[in-house]
Parts: sequence; C-alpha cells; structure tokens
Amino acid sequence: MTLYTITFSKCAKRPALEIEAETFAKAVSGANADLIGADLSYADLRGADLRGANLNYTNLRYANLRDADLRDANLRGANLIGADLIGANLRDADLRGANLIGADLIGADLIGADLRDANLNYANLRGADLSGADLSGADFSGAIIADGWIIAKAEGQK
Repeated sequence: MTLYTITFSKCAKRPALEIEAETFAKAVSGANADLIGADLSYADLRGADLRGANLNYTNLRYANLRDADLRDANLRGANLIGADLIGANLRDADLRGANLIGADLIGADLIGADLRDANLNYANLRGADLSGADLSGADFSGAIIADGWIIAKAEGQK
C-alpha cells in the first residue's frame, strides 16, 4: 500500500497525516480546504476541487494540479516550482509571492489573479489568460508566452 505523508511545517500544532494513495486526492479536495504549510510536493491532485482553499505557504513543488479548480484559493507564498497547472482554474486566486519557477500553466485561467511579486521565471504561459491579473512586481524572466516567444527579462511594474 502506498502512503502519502502530509506534514504541516509552518504549523507546529498540526501532526503529520498518512493517507493511502487512492484516497489522497479526496482527502485534500473540497471547497475551502485548510492546508496551510502542508508539504504536498509531487502530489497527484489532477482535477481536484480546491476552490477557496487556504494553501498559504504550502509546498506544491512538482505537484500535478492539471485541470484543478483553484478559484479564489489562497496560494500566497506557495512553492509551485515545476508544478503542472495545465488547464487549471486559478481565477481570482491569491498568488502573491508564490514561486512558480518552471511551472506549466498552458491554458490556465488566471483571470483576476493576484500575482504581485510572484516568480514566474521559465514558466510556460502559452494560452494562459491573465486578463485583469495584478502583475505588479512579478518576474517573468525566461517565461514562454507563445510558441517561439520567450521573455528575456521582465518584471511587472510596481
């Protein structure tokens, strides 16, 4: 039996959880889930319903969040290095200060998202919708915005 261990590094009062792989997505999925500081690196959360979830400072490094619903989620300061966010719904999500280096955001919905001071170096943003997003202070150096288009050095205005 494969187990995932979820640790809450920023919350000393919360014990680590061990969850069977087949029930893992169900355990963390659900509107308004509270996963502050959890270590979900490499987790398979494809299609998870995380609307309004509190993922503040959560480690989602290399997590599979393809087609996940993260509308209105709090991902402030989250580690999303190399995360698969293809087709994810991040509409109105709080991604202030999030680390999205090398994240795959192809076709992601980032309408109205707060990306202030986020690091999107080398992120793949082909087909992503950033309409109305706050990009103040965000770093897009090396990001791919369309086939054959790579941003050499760019930061959102403060």
